[in-house]
Amino acid sequence: MTHQTVGHAPAGDQDGPLTDCPDSALVPPGHEPRCPVDITLATLSGRWTPLVLREFLRRGQATYSELSAALPALSDKVLSDRLAQLTSAGVIERHRTPGWPPRVRYILTSQGRALEPVVRSMWEWGTARRTGLSSSPVPSDTGLG
Repeated sequence: MTHQTVGHAPAGDQDGPLTDCPDSALVPPGHEPRCPVDITLATLSGRWTPLVLREFLRRGQATYSELSAALPALSDKVLSDRLAQLTSAGVIERHRTPGWPPRVRYILTSQGRALEPVVRSMWEWGTARRTGLSSSPVPSDTGLG
């Protein structure tokens, strides 16, 4: 069996819809991504970010309290960080209503809505994987030991 280096398209597959980024588009960590896959991953990076986005795709908009109730496993810090991340990426907008107490509502943007096929694909792949895992026997020897 031959080994294919991750990130390089097999010979003859250079014109497919997911052709590899040219080396000039690949950048070291910490720099602004230029490869389309890197850009998407940077937007959705961090544990829980796709699930926060999933809630916005379900609702269109939400308050911090609504998100906190929908995702009880998230700490306040993580939820705040993910909201700030998605806001700075242009996926959601933060709207503050004047008055006391201050009310903040987060609203999904058109850029955020454009991520729906990505999250839907993740959902479908995960559903198929979950179904496949539950219907197949667990091997006794994983080959990792």
